[in-house]
Amino acid sequence: MRLKSVTFLLCALSLTVLASGSKKDNDQALKLGDTIPKIDVEMKNVDGRMLSIRDVIGENGTLIIFSCNHCPFVKAWQERIVKIGNKYRKKGIGVILINSNDPDEYAVDDLEHMKKLAKREGYKFPYVVDETSNIARAFNANRTPEVFLFDEENKLVYHGAIDDNPHKPKKVEEHYLINALDALLAGEEIEKQKTRSVGCSIKFR
Repeated sequence: MRLKSVTFLLCALSLTVLASGSKKDNDQALKLGDTIPKIDVEMKNVDGRMLSIRDVIGENGTLIIFSCNHCPFVKAWQERIVKIGNKYRKKGIGVILINSNDPDEYAVDDLEHMKKLAKREGYKFPYVVDETSNIARAFNANRTPEVFLFDEENKLVYHGAIDDNPHKPKKVEEHYLINALDALLAGEEIEKQKTRSVGCSIKFR
């Protein structure tokens, strides 16, 4: 029993560290006003097509989320990610999810599992594989999920988390991403342009 208790404690501590993110993560990432990097690099989508970020750019902006299959934070936010992606793509926002994880670390992060997840959850937007993790490196992305929202000129206007409560959607007080998207579409200034990314570390290849 003592060994099990120690193991559980270590897992809990590890999850807490992941949840906290770090100031360094966001400080190293793209700055507000930066343009989309690696915009023409093609990645394999779950439907078999090769797509670049440029292929999905929307007339009113572009939402890029670094994601994966295994991360408990992605799972907690999954329903909200799908609703936001499917809703705002109809409003002229290009949407793409990018998986930069090495499937040797977590087998469920491979393309076949990505296809199953996208179908099961009803993705109406691309979910692509960053086979070298170099897209994530170019963004200086560190977490899953991690959000980058760009305006119609491909300039970064919001970076961070989806909202302020991954595990209890009914207790969300600040809908960071939705607020940013609505402000962008309304031509208004985004009140919170940067928040702390919360999630699992990207398993770089």
